[in-house]
Amino acid sequence: MIQLKNIQAAAEKLRGVVNKTPLLKNLNLSERFSADISLKREDLQVVRSYKIRGAYNKIASLAKSEITNGVVCASAGNHAQGVAYACRLLNIKGVIFMPTPTPNQKVKQVRNFGKEHIEIVLVGDTFDEAAKEAQSYCKKNNAAFIHPFDDIKVMEGQGTVGLEILANAERPIDYLVLPIGGGGLASGVSTYFKALSPETKIIGVEPEGAPSMKESIEKGKVVTLKNIDKFVDGAAVQRVGEKAYEICKNNLDRVITVPEGEICTEILRLYNEDAIVVEPAGALSITALSQLGDEIKGKRVICIVSGGNNDITRMAEIKERSMIFEGLKHYFMINFPQRAGALREFLVDVLGPTDDIAHFEYTKKNSRERVSALIGIELKKQSDFDHLIERLDTKNIKYEHLNTKPEIFHYLI
Repeated sequence: MIQLKNIQAAAEKLRGVVNKTPLLKNLNLSERFSADISLKREDLQVVRSYKIRGAYNKIASLAKSEITNGVVCASAGNHAQGVAYACRLLNIKGVIFMPTPTPNQKVKQVRNFGKEHIEIVLVGDTFDEAAKEAQSYCKKNNAAFIHPFDDIKVMEGQGTVGLEILANAERPIDYLVLPIGGGGLASGVSTYFKALSPETKIIGVEPEGAPSMKESIEKGKVVTLKNIDKFVDGAAVQRVGEKAYEICKNNLDRVITVPEGEICTEILRLYNEDAIVVEPAGALSITALSQLGDEIKGKRVICIVSGGNNDITRMAEIKERSMIFEGLKHYFMINFPQRAGALREFLVDVLGPTDDIAHFEYTKKNSRERVSALIGIELKKQSDFDHLIERLDTKNIKYEHLNTKPEIFHYLI
C-alpha cells in the first residue's frame, strides 16, 4: 500500500519544512549494551516530534477543492502540533479538537505552532469524545479529516524518517528499534527498510499497558483493547490502524512491550546522563534495549527517539513510577494500635537507618482501638525491602503492601 517512490516524493515535499534530524551515536548506551547504538533524534524536530512529517505530507497532497473548508484533526498531543504547524506553513484553516482536560501547556503549544491559522475546540472528557466531535464537524462543514496514523499519505511522510536514517548510516544496520502507537511511523519506516535494507531486523515497541499491535498480530486481526494505561500518551492507543496492522504484521520481525515504570527510569537516565529530554513514547525504543540484551551485543543498532514533548509537571510522577519499578518506593497500609508511642516504636524499631518516609496519612479515631495509616517508604537499595518486611513481621505489625494491589495502587500514582 505504501510505495517507495512516494516516500521519496514526500522527502522532497518536506525539504525546507522539517529538520533532517541527526543520527547520533550514544556512548553511554553503546557501553552499557556492548553494541554500536545510535539515536535518530526526532525529539529535535521543529515541533519536537516526527508528526509534522506525516501531517504536512497529507495536507500538502490534498487538492484545492478538498481544503476549501479547511482541515480537521483530533489530538491532545504531537499530531495536533504537527497539523497546526502544517496549516500555518500552507496558509490554510485548521480546526483542532482536543479533550477538555488537556493541560494548558499542550493547548498553548498547539496555538503557538498554528497561530491565527487554527481554531482549537476543547470538547469532551476523553480523546474518543473529542474525535467523535471532530468527525461530526467534518461532515457538517465538508472539511478534510487528517488521521493521526491510519492514512497512507501520513505513513509515507513518517517513512521519511527511515529514508534519512539510511542516507546517514555509514554501514549496515543490524537492528532498527522503533515505537508503535497507532502504527503510522512503524508502517512508513518499515516499508522503506524492507525495500532498501532487508537484512535489518525491525523491532516494534509498545508500552506494556497498551499492547494493541502485539495483541492484534498474535490474534490475526485488529483488536480493540478494553482498558489501557494512558501514561505513555504518545503511544497508548486502544486500537491500531487497519492499514497499519496489515503493513506491520508483514514488515516487523517482532513486537515487544516494556513496563511503564522502566520507561520512566530510562527517561530519567537519559536526562541525567545525556541531557536528553524525551516524552514517555520517545523513550520506548531505548527502553526495549534491556530486553534485547545479549542479542544485540556487537551489533549496529538504531533507536528512533520519536519525540521530546515532555511536560515538566509530569516529572514528579515519572520519578515516582521509576522508583516503584526499581523497587525503591513502597506503599503500606499499617494498622497501628491507637495509643501514645505506637508511631515512635515503628520509626525506631521498623525503619532501617537509610529508609525514609515519603508519604504519611493518618486520622485519629477516638472510638477505635486500632487505626490505619497510609505510609510511603523510600529505600536506598532494592535489597532493603526484605529487611523491612522482616522487621514488620518480627514486631507483629499488621500491614498490607499496596504495591501488589493494582485495584488500589493506581489511585496513589
